[in-house]
Amino acid sequence: MELRDIPLTTIDGDAVTLADYADEVVMVVNVASKCGLTPQYTKLEELQREYGDRGFTVLGFPCNQFAGQEPGGADDIKEFCSMTYGVSFPLMEKTKVNGRNRHPLYEVLTKVEDARGKAGRVKWNFEKFVIQPGGEVFRFRPTTEPDAPEIIAAIERGISERRAA
Repeated sequence: MELRDIPLTTIDGDAVTLADYADEVVMVVNVASKCGLTPQYTKLEELQREYGDRGFTVLGFPCNQFAGQEPGGADDIKEFCSMTYGVSFPLMEKTKVNGRNRHPLYEVLTKVEDARGKAGRVKWNFEKFVIQPGGEVFRFRPTTEPDAPEIIAAIERGISERRAA
């Protein structure tokens, strides 16, 4: 199955796919509200606000697989993200990113190598995948800040690719 055709479900229960964002640069990131990396929400939202009108979106995938750091239900997650970080980007339903029951999207994404040439399981919350309009995927590990130069370069490259198409 093509990456953009994998069924997804929003936090509100609506069916979508990455094809709904087909001509956009998409950052897929597994998020959690009780993690030491949770403040990355601030920079994710800043990216959404800075690049959103240029063809970029963050998609947050709440995940409770790392030390139970996303224990709440959909309403708890939405309220936390909205009230604490002013999140305006789309959130998906709580998702498994590793293991036998991992979501099909992460079956594909975990095959992507990071800058060091390592693929495989998601290491922790806030691992980021930047998907270009043409389908190329860049992988960034959890401690790479959302506004790191290499992530900004991937976003801007995708926006340029989008304009050229």
